[in-house]
Amino acid sequence: MEKQNIITLDKIARKYVIGTETIHALRSVSLNIYRNEYVALMGPSGSGKSTLMNVLGCLDTPSGGEYILNNTPVAQMLDNQLAEIRNKEIGFVFQTFNLLPRLTALENVILPLVYAGMKRVDREKRGKEVMEQVGLADRMSHKPNELSGGQRQRVAVARALVNKPSIILAYEPTGNLDTKTSIEIMGLFEEIHEQGNTIIVVTHEEDIAMHAHRIVRMRDGLVETDKLNETIHKVRNRTNA
Repeated sequence: MEKQNIITLDKIARKYVIGTETIHALRSVSLNIYRNEYVALMGPSGSGKSTLMNVLGCLDTPSGGEYILNNTPVAQMLDNQLAEIRNKEIGFVFQTFNLLPRLTALENVILPLVYAGMKRVDREKRGKEVMEQVGLADRMSHKPNELSGGQRQRVAVARALVNKPSIILAYEPTGNLDTKTSIEIMGLFEEIHEQGNTIIVVTHEEDIAMHAHRIVRMRDGLVETDKLNETIHKVRNRTNA
């Protein structure tokens, strides 16, 4: 079966002018990401990976180049158009969870559906489905401060899934978690990937990147290497043999 592009980046550049200085955060980045891929985006501080994540997530617009997201050209979109495509196409998971403390876990999860204009009964039904999917069916009425760090990140993952987005974009998703909980969260991402989602994890941690099936390494605003994760592919090939 032919692979379908979900993301096409062609010579993407992003520069910032600060006073008399011009900083080139991205320099002509070209990249294809296919539907149902699991990709890790890596690089040291200053490599451009955070800027690239902001472009991929439609949180920032490139200074040059073309970005096609799920057949839609988004590089030159206005802010309100970007907000709309973000809510429809991308589910975000951040290091700091970004949950509203006064809302219950379920209310946090269904927030994107409120912005999408879905009826209350429908959004609560969908919210409960994804809460069950991430293993938190018994925590729906809990506030964030009544949950562990791992449970809060599961709520954030459920919120990312609730709109049935094209892509899950996770930025340092285990940065605030201990090792055991980090492994559990990465296992959850693997389950989500197996159900058909496209996942992009942005991380500086090698052991987290090794959960992905493809690793793209950034340096100085460019793609340095773009390789399949041979460890995972060898295991999969043995399993399928």
